[in-house]
Order: sequence, then structure tokens, then C-alpha cells
Amino acid sequence: MKELKFLEEQGVSSSLINKIVKFREVYPVSDEVKNRIIKPAIPFYGKDILEMAIAGILQGQNLLLTGPKATGKNILAENLAYIFNRPSYNISFHVNTNSGDLIGTDTFEDNEVKLRKGSIYRCAEYGGFGILDEINMAKNDAVSVLHATLDYRRSIDVPGYDKIDLHPAARFIGTMNYGYAGTKELNEALVSRFLVIDMPAQTEETLGFIFHQMFPNARESAVEQFVGLFLDLQLKALNSEISTKALDLRGLLAAMKIVDVGLSPAKAVRMGVVNKTFDVFEKEIVEDVVSTRIPSEWTREDVYE
Repeated sequence: MKELKFLEEQGVSSSLINKIVKFREVYPVSDEVKNRIIKPAIPFYGKDILEMAIAGILQGQNLLLTGPKATGKNILAENLAYIFNRPSYNISFHVNTNSGDLIGTDTFEDNEVKLRKGSIYRCAEYGGFGILDEINMAKNDAVSVLHATLDYRRSIDVPGYDKIDLHPAARFIGTMNYGYAGTKELNEALVSRFLVIDMPAQTEETLGFIFHQMFPNARESAVEQFVGLFLDLQLKALNSEISTKALDLRGLLAAMKIVDVGLSPAKAVRMGVVNKTFDVFEKEIVEDVVSTRIPSEWTREDVYE
């Protein structure tokens, strides 16, 4: 299967890959939700992390991906759903998230009260992968409704309706950043229902893989500078010289994309990285880092062949 080829290229265990193929055969996807099987825009690189995540999912476990910004948590979650050929359901948590948002709420339809199914309910029904984004942003009483869903019971008890059992292919992947405004510690009861993967920081190797996969016609010299720029910003963020606002891998990749249509690299990086911070002094530091890597006189031809 071509969508599994990048796993082979990274040296992921052939035994795990064979089990993925078997999983996909055993659990076909309903036509109703095939449009939710989405090829990720960014591939995930990291043999060890992939093997840990795949092994957990094969054994029916849910995953919690933790770590600072720009470590690829959501990218990994999206890639896992695609690898296992499952419909994905993204649930973004915030302080106002409640159980109705997750499971469903009553609605009036055809002159009768019906349940408008939430993302968790649909994920359970169709065997989807539920991506619980920023799960540590939600209040405990909101996520407590997931306890029976995430543990051995694998069920949802919908108040006023019936209990439903999870489809055997359904899995949940939580993500959480450290130190964001509004975040908090997850309670032990919730964490115990996940296998936890602490995501490592990006390296020259992982970034090089992503850039080469996404921009095969980019010049090697330009890729080195874009990768170096991200690593420089990552180091400054680690040393608390800047915040993580400008440490935006999606923004840097978006900058590469718009250079391809003719915008100067310096302007593209300003849009994708520099302007993500609004503090004047911090912006000056980021601009200095950018200027050492991306010359103002560069054009598209300096980046692409």
C-alpha cells in the first residue's frame, strides 16, 4: 500500500506494518464517512515514535501526545488516522467545552426530539480516530464523561437515550501543550486511560525529511537555511530568549509554499514566522535570526530549481 511506503522508508518494523494491513482489512470503512479519511498535508518522521504509537493502537490503547509547541503532536495524530485508514474526528477543547459538545445534545427535528450526535458519539459509531486537541484546556467535569469511553468499558452512556458500545476500531488520541494560558494538569483518572508519548523536539534530520517530502524541487542550500532558521528559533525559545509564538512550523512551511508562486522569501517568512509575535522587542530578535538565514535579496530562483 503506497500510503504505508513512508513507514518502510523509515525502517518501521515490518511486523507492525503487516499488522496495520490486517487491521485495515478487518475493519473496512463505511461509505458514509470515507470523506473523513484525509491524507495529511505533512508527513510524520520518527521511527521510534511511530512504532510506539502504532503498537499502542494495535493493542486497542488510546494515546496522549505531550510536549511543547512544534513537536508534531497533531501531525502524528493525523498521520496515524491515515495510516490505519480511519475516519478522523477533531475535537478542540476549551474552557467552555461541555459533555453535550462531546456526546450530543437534544434537537427538535421532524416534530420530535432527537439526539444531535456529537463528535465522540460519531467516532464511536463509525470506528473513527478521535483527536482530542488540547485536552488539558477543558474542565474536569467535561472530560469526566469520557472515562467509560476511554477505559475497558469502551462505551458511552447517553443521558435520556441508550448506552452504545464503541466500534472495535475506534481509538482516541489526545494532545496537550505545556504552559499555554488556560491549560491545567490532567487528573490521574484521565491520564491512566492513555498511553503517554512525550514528543521530542524537532531535529535537523526530522525537519529535513519533512521539507524534502513536501518540496522535492527545492534547492538543497535553501532547505538547509529554512531548517536552520527553525532550529535557531527553537533554541532561542528553549533558552527563554523568545516566546514560542514565532516557533511555528506550519507557518514556515506555508512560507515555503508561497515563495513558489513568486513572493520573495524574506516577505514570505515575515508573514509565516516574524509577524506571529506582536511584542516589538521579541520581533526584533526574530527578525535578526531570520536575516542571518534568509537574505533579503533572495528570489524564488534561490529557493526552487
